[in-house]
Amino acid sequence: MSVPARVRERAAQLRAALHEHAYRYYVLDAPAITDAEYDRLLRELRDLEAEYPELVTPDSPTQRVGAPPAAAFRPVRHRAPMLSLANAFDDAELEAWARRLRTVLGAEPVAFVCELKIDGAAVSLTYADGVLVRGATRGDGEQGEDVTANLRTIRSVPLRLRGAAPPLVEVRGEVYLPRSAFEAVNAEREARGEPRFANPRNAAAGSLRQLDPQVTAGRPLDIFVYGLGAAEGLAPASHWESLAWLRAAGFRTTPHARRCRALEEVKAFIRHWTAARATLDYDTDGVVVKVDAVAQQAELGTTAQAPRWAIAYKFPAAQAVTRLVDIAVSVGRTGALTPTAVLEPVRVSGVTVTSATLHNEDEVRRKDVRIGDWVLVQRAGDVIPEVVAPLPERRTGHERVFVMPDRCPICQTPVERPEGEAVTRCPNLACPAQIHLRLVHFASRDAMHIDGLGEKIIAQLLERGLVRDPADLYRLTAADLLTLDRMGEKLAQNLLDAIAGSRRTTLARLLYALGIRHVGAHVAARLAEQFPTVQALADASFEAIRDIPGIGPAIAASVHGFFRQEVNRRLVERLLAAGVVPEAPQGAAAPGPLAGAQLVFTGTLSRWTRKEAEALARAAGASTADGVTKKTTYVVAGTAPGSKLEKARRLGVRVLTEDEFARLAGA
Repeated sequence: MSVPARVRERAAQLRAALHEHAYRYYVLDAPAITDAEYDRLLRELRDLEAEYPELVTPDSPTQRVGAPPAAAFRPVRHRAPMLSLANAFDDAELEAWARRLRTVLGAEPVAFVCELKIDGAAVSLTYADGVLVRGATRGDGEQGEDVTANLRTIRSVPLRLRGAAPPLVEVRGEVYLPRSAFEAVNAEREARGEPRFANPRNAAAGSLRQLDPQVTAGRPLDIFVYGLGAAEGLAPASHWESLAWLRAAGFRTTPHARRCRALEEVKAFIRHWTAARATLDYDTDGVVVKVDAVAQQAELGTTAQAPRWAIAYKFPAAQAVTRLVDIAVSVGRTGALTPTAVLEPVRVSGVTVTSATLHNEDEVRRKDVRIGDWVLVQRAGDVIPEVVAPLPERRTGHERVFVMPDRCPICQTPVERPEGEAVTRCPNLACPAQIHLRLVHFASRDAMHIDGLGEKIIAQLLERGLVRDPADLYRLTAADLLTLDRMGEKLAQNLLDAIAGSRRTTLARLLYALGIRHVGAHVAARLAEQFPTVQALADASFEAIRDIPGIGPAIAASVHGFFRQEVNRRLVERLLAAGVVPEAPQGAAAPGPLAGAQLVFTGTLSRWTRKEAEALARAAGASTADGVTKKTTYVVAGTAPGSKLEKARRLGVRVLTEDEFARLAGA
C-alpha cells in the first residue's frame, strides 16, 4: 500500500532526530533529551515501519545498535556483538515478551535471571589464557574503542583470572561512578574551573574516554560484570552458571541477581527494586530479565539489534523535561547570592519538582540556561533537583538571558564578586536574610545545639526586634518569648533553659556556630586543637593559622579576615560577657599510641562514621587532615577510596585498613 505523505515526512523527522540524539549520547556524552524521550521516539519509528515496511531504510536507527565510536581511540572489533536490549515499560509489555517466548519454546519450563541494569558505560574485557589483553567500549555494538589502559586503572577489574582459565573469553560489564564519589569529582572539577558532569553515567563515560590514564585513575570508577561474549573452552549451561563462573574467576557481579522460576517472581523482583533502588550507591535504570538456559537462548535466537531471550524492564525516568519560568536569587548565611530555577511543576522519580539549583552565575552562563527555556531536570542522586541542560532547539526567541542583580534582593546593598571567585555576595552583615540564617545556624545541632529554637521562632524574634545577633539570644526573658505566636509558659521556659544550657559549650562548637566562611565542624575542631581560647585564635596571625595541618591559605584567610572585622570581635566579646564558656579540647596534651602522627581518611568506613574515626585518632594523640601531603603519616582506606589513596601510594605514605588503624589506636 502507498505511504501517506505525512507519514513519510514524520518517519524522516524521527530518523533525523534519533541520529542526532544518538550522536550526542554516544559520541559527545552530552545528551539533550531523557532516555524515556529517546525510547518514545524510537518506538514511534518502529511502529511506523512495522505498519509501512517500505519506510525502512538502511540507515534507520531501528536497523543499527548504536552510534559509531569516536575517532580519538584505536577501533576494536568485538568477537561477539554487544547487542542492545528490547525494552518493557510496564507489566503488560513484560507479559507480551513472555508470550513470545512461549510461541517458540512451547510448554517446556522456563527459568529467568533478573539483574539490576546499571546506568553506566558498557565495556568488553578480553582475556587470553587468563590475562587481560584488551578492554573496549561498546561503541556501535560491532566495533568499540580501545580503552585498555583506562580499564586497567579500575581495581575491581582483575588483571589475571583466578583458577583455571579458558584460552580466550570476552567478559561484558558496566563501568559506573558511585553516587558517593560523584559530588566529590564535581567539586574537584569546579575547583579547577572545569564544567560539572551532568550525572554519574556521563562522568563514567567521560572518564573512560580520557587519553591520559592518570586522569581516569584519579576517579573512583567501579564495574559490575554481567555476562560473557565469545569464549573458547568455556560452555556454561545457563546464565546463572555464567555468573557463578565470573565470580569464581575474580569478577565483581551484582549482589542482587536472582534466579526466578516464574514470571510472577520476576514481577516481584521488579516491584522491590523500583522502590528500593534509591538505597543503592549507584544508579540503576531498570531490571534486565534473561532466559536462564543457554540452550533455550540459542533456540530463541536474536534479531539484528537485540536477543529475543532478554528484555530490559525500565524504571520510571529519573529525568524530565519542563519549562523554566523564572530564575530567583536567594541570599545565604554568608551573603552568597544563589540563582534558583523556578519550574513548571514536573514529576521526577515520583516527586513533584518546582525548583532546581543553578549553583552560580557562571554555571548559568556555561549551560546557557535562559528564562523561558525548556530544560532537562534531574534529581541528583535521586534527591536534589538540578537543571541538567536547556533544549535550545525548542526556543521561540522570547527567552531572556539571566543577569545577576547588582544589588542584594533583600537589603538592596550593592553586591560584590571577589576576583577569582564564582560567587556573588552581599557584603552587608546586617542583611536580614543573613541574620536570619546565621541565627538558625548558630542554634543548630552541631553548633550551639539550642533545642526548640527553629526557623519560625527566629523569624518572629527578628520581626519583633527582640534579637539582632546571636548574643541577643542570651538576653531574652520569659516576657519576651510570651509575645510570640503559639508560645505558652512551659514552652517559653523550655526554650530559656535550652539557651542557658548552651552557654557551656566547647570551643569547637562556638567556632563553628560563628558561621565563619569555610569553617565547618571538622575545621573548627582542628582550630580548637591548636588555640586554647577564642581570643587566642582572634589574635593569631594569618601564617599561624595557615600552617595548621589541613587548613591551608583559603581557610586561613577567611578565619583571619573574620576576626579583623570589628563587628565580629564585638560579637565574640558580647557572647563571652553573656556567660558563654567555650572549653578547649580536654586531654589534648596527653600522649597516646598515635602521638605525633597525622592521619587522613578516605572511602566509606564500615566500623565508624568519619567523625567517630577522626575523634578516635585524636584521642590516640594523632592529628587528622583532609588532604594527603608529605607530612601525612598514615592513610586509612575504607571501601571505594578516592584519589587520596593513589596520592598516598605515589608519596610512599603507609596505607592502613580499618582493622590496622583500630589496633594502632588501641580501639
